[in-house]
Amino acid sequence: MASAPFVELASAVVQAMGQKLDAAKPSPEGLALRTGDGFLYAFLEDPDRVSLETVAHLFDPHGFSRPVHVAVLTPGHLPLAISEDVVRRGGTLVEGPRFAELARQLGLEAMLGQEPRAPRPESRRLLPSAQQLDAIMHRARTWLDWGVPALALRFYRQAADLKPGFLPAKIGVGRSLLALGLVADADRTFDEVLRARPDDVDARLGKAAVFGARAQPKQELEMYRRLLEEDRARNEVRAHLVAALIDLKDWASARVEIEALLAQTPEQPQLRFLHSVALDRAGKSELAAEEREESRRLGLVYEQEVTLCTHLGLPIPPKPAPPIEAIPVRRPAKRAGRRSPPRRARARAPVRARPTARAKDRRPAGRTAGRNRK
Repeated sequence: MASAPFVELASAVVQAMGQKLDAAKPSPEGLALRTGDGFLYAFLEDPDRVSLETVAHLFDPHGFSRPVHVAVLTPGHLPLAISEDVVRRGGTLVEGPRFAELARQLGLEAMLGQEPRAPRPESRRLLPSAQQLDAIMHRARTWLDWGVPALALRFYRQAADLKPGFLPAKIGVGRSLLALGLVADADRTFDEVLRARPDDVDARLGKAAVFGARAQPKQELEMYRRLLEEDRARNEVRAHLVAALIDLKDWASARVEIEALLAQTPEQPQLRFLHSVALDRAGKSELAAEEREESRRLGLVYEQEVTLCTHLGLPIPPKPAPPIEAIPVRRPAKRAGRRSPPRRARARAPVRARPTARAKDRRPAGRTAGRNRK
């Protein structure tokens, strides 16, 4: 069975996220918590005790109805085969440092043996209720950006419960549902926002993404282009249009939109990389190679390039060799001795007059006379 401190930590995490629990079920590996929105949160204390049978049991649990989504949380790291099985089954995995980050975001540092984190500077000027809403929205955006929509959905819903009618939270709920593959629920959420605010750009972008998820590219592209006709300066809309065109393999049209974006942000390395691919598809291989090198010079790291190549189905580039560090040359130590004066000092020293007579001519007269007498 899981230890008492770990069960206490898991319960505190769920409570801090504002979850409404339907059921809780302890297991030898940890604790499984079923929430009111059909999610199953599985807290696993010791990854070494987790097996493939454990994962299969989570996705088809006895005693629970089949969950809408499974999130596995563990302070350690699951074996690679097991973590891949969680992802293959459509689950969410939060392990290692991200598990610790989740606990810190929720103010549970003491349970991890850490010092409390200072509040963000921009939140100190807000009222307590506004601070709470700002913190929840910040967590939601962070987890969505990190590719963990299950946790983002939880925080967006918590923000919506805290402030009913707060449209950014509702839009975040829709985006998270869409990222989880719950297209019908996402569509209903965006419709609710549009009924309250028909001209909301983010909600209309969400509706366009719903068309894309339902394999209706014509409607998706039409909505993006309609938004651009209303305002040509909406770069975020153009970025969505580029992504949709790339998914359709329409590189000729994508290149036009990429170059329009580069006119506004010429130093964006990911755009430079996409531009290189578009040029290569147009048969301009030399320009494509120059553009890819330019993307690297502007800061595109190797890991980002691998991710882009994997998404686009391109060959993975070889990993660049680390730079060779110059070996410092050890110079022999100078002998200790009298230091010569600096050049300026020597230059300014008075010049001695050159003797006009040789040394033998300056001998005392008495000595010379004595030798002559001998």
